[in-house]
Amino acid sequence: MKIANRDHKKLILDILSNAFDDNQSINYIVKQDRNRAKRIRSLMDYSFEICFLYGKIFLSDNNEACALILNPLNKKTTLQSICLDIKLIFQSVGLKNIKKTINREGIIKRIQPKEPMNYLWFIGTDPTCQNNGIGGSLLRSIIDLAEGENKPIYLETSTLKNIPWYKKMGFEVYAETDLSYHLYFLKRDRKKIA
Repeated sequence: MKIANRDHKKLILDILSNAFDDNQSINYIVKQDRNRAKRIRSLMDYSFEICFLYGKIFLSDNNEACALILNPLNKKTTLQSICLDIKLIFQSVGLKNIKKTINREGIIKRIQPKEPMNYLWFIGTDPTCQNNGIGGSLLRSIIDLAEGENKPIYLETSTLKNIPWYKKMGFEVYAETDLSYHLYFLKRDRKKIA
């Protein structure tokens, strides 16, 4: 695993846009029109920029998988973050989806604990390379990083088939909600040191 930089942005947007093309949670907030694919890419661009400011971005060593980790307690409202939010509304979400997007984010913030954490906002593998252990290897590296920092990892998923994979990696479901699709909240506690 390596830390990504701005030179990797196009690659990361390609991976995430393709990996999350049919994701329920993504398509819930992204305006559904003939520009849907472009809107998903804009959402991934927003996520990249936010994590670049307030988190970490990682690539697998073979450049086929990536992860965006946010540190929610570090996120601040600045002129730059407001500009990114406005860009997100017009390029991805659309005016009609603002209310449900804000409601969704409010639910996530209410359920998610307020503690230092590594929030695994996105992890994705190029669809042509999936089911080869690349994503699992990247997630194990992220787990090792979190254990070294003595932080838990939190995430949400709307993809039911991913839950057994996360559980195999030591995550547990700690909450669920229904938003016209089912959203599962998972956590992996920090390593217990005796």
